[in-house]
Amino acid sequence: MAGPQQETGGPRPTSRDVARAAGVSQATVSLVLGDKWRGRVAEPTAERVRTTARELGYRPNLAARNLRLGRTRTALLVVPALTNEFFAHVHTGAARVAARHGFGVVLYLSPDGAGPARDPFDSARASLDGVLASSMASHALAAIRGDDLPLVMLDSDPARSLGAATVNLDLADGMRRVTEHLLALGHRDFLHLAADIDSWTFDVRANALAAALSGTGAAVRRAAAPLTVEAARTAAEAALAAPGPRPTAVICDDDFLAAGVCKAARRLGLCVPEDLSVTGFDDLTLATAVEPELTTVRLPAEHFGERGMESLMAVVEGRAPDSTPLAVELVVRGSTGPAR
Repeated sequence: MAGPQQETGGPRPTSRDVARAAGVSQATVSLVLGDKWRGRVAEPTAERVRTTARELGYRPNLAARNLRLGRTRTALLVVPALTNEFFAHVHTGAARVAARHGFGVVLYLSPDGAGPARDPFDSARASLDGVLASSMASHALAAIRGDDLPLVMLDSDPARSLGAATVNLDLADGMRRVTEHLLALGHRDFLHLAADIDSWTFDVRANALAAALSGTGAAVRRAAAPLTVEAARTAAEAALAAPGPRPTAVICDDDFLAAGVCKAARRLGLCVPEDLSVTGFDDLTLATAVEPELTTVRLPAEHFGERGMESLMAVVEGRAPDSTPLAVELVVRGSTGPAR
């Protein structure tokens, strides 16, 4: 018969205490609580051990167990700064899947948003079971991972990825959708406000835009800015005030850039969307905070993080991960209208 529940503040119960109270051996306790009892321990006995462990408040020493297994059950998530909420949602999804697998997630931010980073561990290979990394922070990996550490890349060129697997969003389809939406509204003179970051994810958007406009007779010029509202405002003001026909639509790589374009339009006396249509990418909270609200491409950030961690768990366990790109969605709001 099981003993009384462990008093708060008393000595922590051990597997020996559980064995004694349940009337079984410590080996039986280990088999049952390690979920390896089937075919070796009778079901009523297994249930008695579980009940006794609950009543005593027994918790296995996971650190010791993992040390015996040679694993820490810890994954590293490498992303740019969380000032961009997209990556906060990626972390939420990744952590949810990791928890289901009994893994913890260590979050490591590339300090400059997309640049080099120092090794956060004295010995990464001894501290981690795998790494999930955004291509926007890939420079950090040179200092972090050992050659044999499982790695899954997010937003990365599958043909040139550093990792054992890649998980991508269908960014090209998103850019195609937003471009076709503007073409259907009669726009033929475009400005592409691109992210001033050397990253595959933004190369995909630029290439998809060029492909979508090919053969349409439309003109497109390009400007670039860092991913901040003020930097985008400055770049957009200069581009929209430049000599020559003014664009009737601005396609932005990111919602922050689109918000900056809206500010630039107001400073130049232009109305959105009557004089200038503006589109974003990501569908961040910012997209519905501006007025008019942004037409943008919604990226399923939490699902993206979930798929990334599922792929890492598959690599760690020797299974083949799902490599199908995740679908995106065009969300039409008030920032786009017919060409003037």
